[in-house]
Amino acid sequence: MEKDKNEIKISVRSLVEFVLKSGDLDNRTGGRRDIEAMQEGSRIHRKIQKRMGSNYSAEFPLSITVPIKRDELEFEITVEGRADGIISLPEENPSVVIDEIKGVYMELSHLEAPVPVHRAQAMCYAYIYAKQKIHNTIGIRMTYCNMETENIRYFEESFSIEDLEAWFQKVIEEYGKWAAWQYNWSLYRNKSIKEMEFPFEYRPGQKKLVADVYRTIIRDKRLFIEAPTGVGKTISTVFPTVKAMGEGFVTKVFYLTAKTITRTVAEETFQLLVKKGLHLKSVTITAKEKICILDKPDCNPVACPRAKGHYDRVNDAVFDLLNNENEISRELIQKYAEKHMVCPFEMSLDVTLWSDSIICDYNYVFDPNVYLRRFFLNEKKNDYVFLIDEAHNLVERAREMYSAVLYKKQFMTVKNLIKAVSKKLEKRLQTCNEDLLKLKRECDNCNVIENITDFVLHLLRLMTEYDEFLQENPNIEGKDEILQLYMDIRHFLNIYDIYNEKYLTYTDYDEQGEFRIKLLCMDPSWNLNKCLERGKSAVFFSATLLPIHYYKEQLGGREEDYAVYAPSPFHTDNRLLMIGRDVSTKYTRRNEAEYKKIYEYIYSFTSAKKGNYMVFFPSYQMLNSIAQLAEGSLEGLVIQKSFMTELEKEAFLEEFTTEPDTSRIGFCVMGGVFSEGIDLKSDRLIGAVIVGTGLPMVGNERELFRNYYDRINGRGFDYSYLYQGMNKVQQSAGRVIRTMEDKGAILLLDERFVQKQYTSLFPREWFPNIMVDIQSMETELDSFWNKK
Repeated sequence: MEKDKNEIKISVRSLVEFVLKSGDLDNRTGGRRDIEAMQEGSRIHRKIQKRMGSNYSAEFPLSITVPIKRDELEFEITVEGRADGIISLPEENPSVVIDEIKGVYMELSHLEAPVPVHRAQAMCYAYIYAKQKIHNTIGIRMTYCNMETENIRYFEESFSIEDLEAWFQKVIEEYGKWAAWQYNWSLYRNKSIKEMEFPFEYRPGQKKLVADVYRTIIRDKRLFIEAPTGVGKTISTVFPTVKAMGEGFVTKVFYLTAKTITRTVAEETFQLLVKKGLHLKSVTITAKEKICILDKPDCNPVACPRAKGHYDRVNDAVFDLLNNENEISRELIQKYAEKHMVCPFEMSLDVTLWSDSIICDYNYVFDPNVYLRRFFLNEKKNDYVFLIDEAHNLVERAREMYSAVLYKKQFMTVKNLIKAVSKKLEKRLQTCNEDLLKLKRECDNCNVIENITDFVLHLLRLMTEYDEFLQENPNIEGKDEILQLYMDIRHFLNIYDIYNEKYLTYTDYDEQGEFRIKLLCMDPSWNLNKCLERGKSAVFFSATLLPIHYYKEQLGGREEDYAVYAPSPFHTDNRLLMIGRDVSTKYTRRNEAEYKKIYEYIYSFTSAKKGNYMVFFPSYQMLNSIAQLAEGSLEGLVIQKSFMTELEKEAFLEEFTTEPDTSRIGFCVMGGVFSEGIDLKSDRLIGAVIVGTGLPMVGNERELFRNYYDRINGRGFDYSYLYQGMNKVQQSAGRVIRTMEDKGAILLLDERFVQKQYTSLFPREWFPNIMVDIQSMETELDSFWNKK
């Protein structure tokens, strides 16, 4: 939905799906019969359209503008879209038929009537065409095509212009109250934005950063910001984006994060602006598992009372919320969802349609399985701005999103579960299992495969049978395992559809020895760029985006996009950075003598001043080995455990108190939950020891990345190991200095930190630094802590 002056635009699809949705939430058929989960099937559209004769006009643009007078407001609603086809039949009645094509995965014999919202789309197009071309009667044809078999089923009807007009006016009347609210709200919001001023005194370089973000947005570009802690990057990106919204350049802001802690910072920033007079509807999407009223989400009317008739009530719930609340928190979503007896997660997604800003995980924009289809279903560019926080995390996350894996064991498990119910499905599963068995025989450790066409063909045949099986057996025993394989195969086939030269296919064995086949995304830039093109502008920001060319390349940056460095506002006198040059964490040097030397550094470093410290290790194995040496002699030791609960994480951080009576020393893992995103200000953390260069462990995938980039640009080690490792190092070190008043010491322990390959990746604020041994470190620390 877009607004331009006194005109509100909405697509035909969005209009009918919003106004006419009804019925239950129901996940019992694998998610493919749900209206929103049906695939757009553009390939099938094009194939069918090409078969039609000269009397068929494909992708026919249609729009109609309707004047609205409501609550003393006067504005217009423009409904627009493209009809899949216009069929001209001069000698028949009706002489024109609107063709609406839908690609589906279900067996067409199960489709007894067209899906109501699909029929409504065709009726909308029929009304607009008949109104403009002056036809008294007009036909519609629903063309359903199975995506795998390409079988087709038609549903046909004809209407008088009077009946269509009466139906269309009812739809517009219902949408009119929402459009009036949206129009009125945007005027109120924009007035408050025009009066809004930056809420702080600008720090050095911050005003320029705010201006850079604003210029990036109005020029439809992308910006990559290396912004050290303390620059105020959240307010420096949010403020100019909101300003651009008030001037009509932006219709919606997506603030994207990788972690809960950074979502909280974003929420607090919007709340701050609201307290300063801004009127803005902002919503945070909470994961379904965290907001569901059930212990385990199960979205169907049998398992959940709110699923029954959810779509009949949810619009009223959303309208009630919008008219009474601005800062739409998780608690408010839950309150109104309970009041109207609807699913809080699905309701939160519907609220996003009317919100000015959406705070959410990267997945909701970039993940092909999770992305918000209501915003990104088609290729149309919208005036959206993507603010991407901690953007260094997106490279690895995107590689995962755009990769897909299948395990041989899954096929055998499901085969055994269903063999007494469906011999057809059992046979299809066995064929795929045999394909994998053949690949397994050819794989000793890791094997790159050039061609899996036959396996994919067998998967497609399996899925046709699978869909029918799920529709006929919604409550079968072992449902979770059966559905999981179904969704894994669907994802595998979807990734195969976008497979290109930036991918490779390989087989290997996981840590438990299970055989698997994987479509591995080597470079996510093409996929990310396709998503980013659906918006107006994107701003990537992080304290660690070095080297900038690597992140710009991997994250879909274009030649014309900008990259800036925001200078650190901290006084260098408040930070001491030292490099222990006589220790090593290389695998070949990991022994008791080296560990003792590392421990001696840690002991001396933390003994120089009473306070709170963190020590970051490259692995749990090294952490535990040195923790054994420290047992009984290192004061206030607390140790990070693997797989900590939220309560355990909170308890761990609560150990780091202000004005501590005794020292507290946390042993943590680099790249773990405590190495980024946490904010221990002032004397809650006064020092950090970084043990090692953070390089990932050598493994099959890492070596595949290394070989791939050696071929592409000769920098395989850098792309697969070095950049990721040094990012972890920078993030860990960044825990120490959090505010302008903080004072702290950082010790890097590894001889490699003095090599140019590594120092070239140091951020600007890491200079000057001092090379030390234990004795000289003690002298430097004494001078630093006693400096007036």
